[in-house]
Amino acid sequence: MKPFFKSTSKILVATSLVLSIGASSLMAEVKDKFQVSWTIYVGWMPWDYAQQKGIIDKWAKKYDIEIEMVQVNDYIESINQYTVGKFDACMMTNMDALTIPAAGGVDSTALIMGDFSNGNDGIILKDKKTLADIKGQNVNLVELSVSHYLLARALESVNLSEKDLTVVNTSDADIVSAFTSNDVTAVTTWNPQLAAITSAENANLVFDSSKIPGEIIDMLVVHTDTLNDNPKLAKALTGAWFEVMSIMKKGDKEALTFMAEASGTDLAGYKSQLNSTKMFYDADEAVKFANSKELPATMKKVSEFSFEHGILGDGAPNAEFIGMEFPGGKTFGDPKNIKLRFVDTYVKMAAEGKL
Repeated sequence: MKPFFKSTSKILVATSLVLSIGASSLMAEVKDKFQVSWTIYVGWMPWDYAQQKGIIDKWAKKYDIEIEMVQVNDYIESINQYTVGKFDACMMTNMDALTIPAAGGVDSTALIMGDFSNGNDGIILKDKKTLADIKGQNVNLVELSVSHYLLARALESVNLSEKDLTVVNTSDADIVSAFTSNDVTAVTTWNPQLAAITSAENANLVFDSSKIPGEIIDMLVVHTDTLNDNPKLAKALTGAWFEVMSIMKKGDKEALTFMAEASGTDLAGYKSQLNSTKMFYDADEAVKFANSKELPATMKKVSEFSFEHGILGDGAPNAEFIGMEFPGGKTFGDPKNIKLRFVDTYVKMAAEGKL
């Protein structure tokens, strides 16, 4: 599987780009052609399958629209392009949705929360066997990414903080080879790199995302104005998604093999990654997750981490600078600056068979 850059990075290019092009160019309108960007990752391969097997086209035709799924090789670049209006929708994590488009002033809506990492992200120590042993070490990871967030959450569990160690910024492409060097003793990363590193004899997985379930979420995010003006897009995308989920839930070998090969692995490798991913195969599961009390609490933690690390936007005075809205009218942050919205509207329609 190709490396997947699940990070905000230090690149806040999108913020300045949005400001330079002006909000008027991002204003939505009723239209019949849409582009959705995606990047390779275990939880997003269903979109590729849906496109290649005609499922996207079937649902788009039902609503008399056209949807083009566009693969972008660079994850951060796909979000930057979405942020400046090139794409109507884009796949991204909850943290990146907050710190790139939302922090850039672009009002976005999480249409579908398709899964969360449930072991796909982890911390590995060389020779040492407990998380507490990380104290005083250099930790290689993609700085300001979900790996960085995972590290911060892990340290809380053993009464440590980032002051007790040194973070070494390392690209996802280099993390595996870095671990083989003598001077690297601790890394935080995600699959498939995580699996490659843990296969080493002296590698010990001391913490993973299953310890913070529901906090690293993979989502389909849509421009809020586009969503409001074009509910047909939301219906078509949601319908196509859950059709593929029903196929996957049955364990369809042909479908899973297709996704595995398209992502650069084999069936066994893809199934292994699915095992550490909590997929919402049933729409009612997605509805329940969207309405959970844990979701606002998670986004509060993510916002606090982002503020503390300076990636919540220029001039953000506190962690509540960006407002977020959740189903049932719940909010976090500045209600006058709502820039990230989580909805259950369309997944609920899927659960009720109304698409």
